[in-house]
Amino acid sequence: MSDVLPAALTDWFSQKGWQPHAHQLHVMEARARPACLLIAPTGCGKTLAGFLPSLADLAQRPHTGLHTLYVSPLKALAADIKRNLRGPAEEMGLDIRIEDRTGDTSATQKRRQRVNPPQILLTTPESLALLTSYSDAERLFSGLKRVVIDEVHALSESKRGDQLMLSLAALQRICPDMQRIGLSATVQDPDQIARFMACHPMPCHIIEAPQGPLPDIAMLQIDAPAPWSGGGAGYAIPQVLHEVAQHNTVLIFHNTRAQAEIFFHKLWQLNEDNLPIAIHHGSLSRAQRERVEAAMVAGALRAIVCTGSLDLGLDWGNVDLVIQVGAPKNVKRLVQRIGRANHRYNSPSKARLVPANRFEVVECVAALQAVRDHDLDGEPMGPGPRDVLCQHILIAACAGPFHADDLYAQVTTTGRYAQLTRAEFDSCVDFCATGGYALKAYDRWRRLQQTEDGKWKLRDPRAAQRIRMNIGTIQDSDRLKVRMRGRGGRALGEVEEAFAATLVPGDSFLIGGQVVRYEGLRDLTVEVTKQPGKKPKIATFSGTKFATSTQLSQRILAGFQQKDWPELPGYMRDWIALQRRVSLLPRADRLLVESFPHDGRFASVVYGFAGRNALQTLGLLLSKRMEDAGLAPLSFVATDYAVMLLSLEPLRDAAALLAPAGLRVGLETWLAGNAVMKRSFRGCAVIAGLIERNMPGQRKSGRQATFSSDILYDTLLKYDPDHVLMQITREEARKGLVDFDRIEEMLARCAGRLDHKELEGLSPFAAPLFLEMGRVPVQGAAEERLLAAETARLMEASGLNKIVIAPVR
Repeated sequence: MSDVLPAALTDWFSQKGWQPHAHQLHVMEARARPACLLIAPTGCGKTLAGFLPSLADLAQRPHTGLHTLYVSPLKALAADIKRNLRGPAEEMGLDIRIEDRTGDTSATQKRRQRVNPPQILLTTPESLALLTSYSDAERLFSGLKRVVIDEVHALSESKRGDQLMLSLAALQRICPDMQRIGLSATVQDPDQIARFMACHPMPCHIIEAPQGPLPDIAMLQIDAPAPWSGGGAGYAIPQVLHEVAQHNTVLIFHNTRAQAEIFFHKLWQLNEDNLPIAIHHGSLSRAQRERVEAAMVAGALRAIVCTGSLDLGLDWGNVDLVIQVGAPKNVKRLVQRIGRANHRYNSPSKARLVPANRFEVVECVAALQAVRDHDLDGEPMGPGPRDVLCQHILIAACAGPFHADDLYAQVTTTGRYAQLTRAEFDSCVDFCATGGYALKAYDRWRRLQQTEDGKWKLRDPRAAQRIRMNIGTIQDSDRLKVRMRGRGGRALGEVEEAFAATLVPGDSFLIGGQVVRYEGLRDLTVEVTKQPGKKPKIATFSGTKFATSTQLSQRILAGFQQKDWPELPGYMRDWIALQRRVSLLPRADRLLVESFPHDGRFASVVYGFAGRNALQTLGLLLSKRMEDAGLAPLSFVATDYAVMLLSLEPLRDAAALLAPAGLRVGLETWLAGNAVMKRSFRGCAVIAGLIERNMPGQRKSGRQATFSSDILYDTLLKYDPDHVLMQITREEARKGLVDFDRIEEMLARCAGRLDHKELEGLSPFAAPLFLEMGRVPVQGAAEERLLAAETARLMEASGLNKIVIAPVR
């Protein structure tokens, strides 16, 4: 150990009675390499490993100014690491400052940090990009030795990661010998992540620690069978409360904020023992989130109902159980969440899964098997998004004039932009300089100009302020603040603007686990009062609606091909066996389509298992093709597993309807004027800087921004359809909201092999889809009785009422 660590660190380990882990020493040994990726399980000292080379440097040689940057996806994670790192630094006797800089940092402290930076600065991708935009960036970063990137797998899956890597390319120009260290517990393809974070053509060294013990993970044993449809999992609340009572602290994860609010509300209604339970998600006020986090650190809570806001490497210590409500949709996300329990090295995490409906039971079993097999999911990385590149070009111009040749060479050292062509780069520079062919007549979009020596600079230096105010790639969801009415009313959080538009005075809704009454809208703030005891509307929050990953879908389809399903509850085995007798079970290499009459109409079900976004798109495309074929489609419903269409005429030729060439043509025609395309355009336009949401002294509302983007979209579609932003929008739409790439994958794996079952009535697998189609907010007992009656009728029609369901023990 003494050969690698200096005395200050060796003594510190000895005082603690610890020995450094092998992977921590490997990171020290790799400190001279240009980049290093450490893959190690949760609780094994990954973060300390990332900082050991920096602490060793600072222990041996005093350093003035910024020495190490730590970048994380979450502000809360940066604050947590600051707390956890200061202790060891003080115990080692290091005279250094460790500070964070995020959106929560005061303006005064941010100004001081630029003048007199700490040795270690903990930040986020957005704050780092902002720092690189100032003219004094070269002075600020001149002594930088190392960048530690935490949860690098999470950053690699979003545009925030692309923004970060472009910022690091700018820093590498200032500090050629700067080392990058990436940390992660959940990496499916280490080589891919290494390419993502390397400074090309330099390599990235990969260190993999032993995986540690398998987690204690299983389905939560629930007396009642899972419901046929829905996502709330209210049926499981008694058992969840029982688990909370049996453990120290339980994290109860949900996939959406709205579902978390509903579950928390119902949990409290049954919490007769008044166990201390809180809620935590991104739409709550900062003050409320911080109160919950402080209570967690103090061990004062028995359970926290939460979303992805607590996914990543926060160390809450006392958490001894994780419950995932709803199918996880993604194995990596599940592993990440499991790791929040028993956050210690070589200590198995404990987790229980609660499926929200019947299909999710199968998905949860598939996810459990994937975790046990260490089979993480992931998609191949495509080229870097050009809207992020456009923003980076504007950021570079804010810092000072630049040569296009130099900036292109810098950008192409970044993994996902390594194959960027010069023509693609120049089109982005031209867009930043003129707005493009159709917009170049407007001064507001002429932001760059070329000097006599060939450099590009800001046409108006005052534009730098507006560019900096709009830095970032996180999509704004048009949310309005919610406050208690009255002077100095307490902030509760935010709701979506579209939801607020549906409210009239007297309406009640859920936020932060309490029912509030809408009183009115003042200065873009929703004013409310307390409304206890009234049945609420459900607030619509902007949390990501996850789609089941490709790998998890493949496992589900493979599971259907077993002769029996001993890992499933008896009622599930009976349901699947009945589907096999009545129709067919879906397969990975063949596409199953069912058609049958129902209530005087005709239903067609395509079991695509391609994720909700893709099957929603497929439903829209098939509706149009059915219309063209004279089948008179009426409506459709899509889940992660299937899409069902209702029509007045029966489907006879499923193969023609699903012909890939026709679907592709239909996609291009449909995309041109579709609202989804306009939504994608708006997101790209905001990131690329065409639309500014934030301006000095004001902020555009969501409606204003939408109005502006719709006008621009229609203009470019008509006069400049090959504009760079239109190209970017089409690329984004195919893999994002529309997810046509998953449809292509579905068609490719089936390769024209299709089973069209024309049935006399609905099948067991189709029956729950009718409940999805009719699912609406339940306003009272009458609607609940009607829904129960409809469920019974559908189950009888599909033969499911003949299955005897015994309680699960």
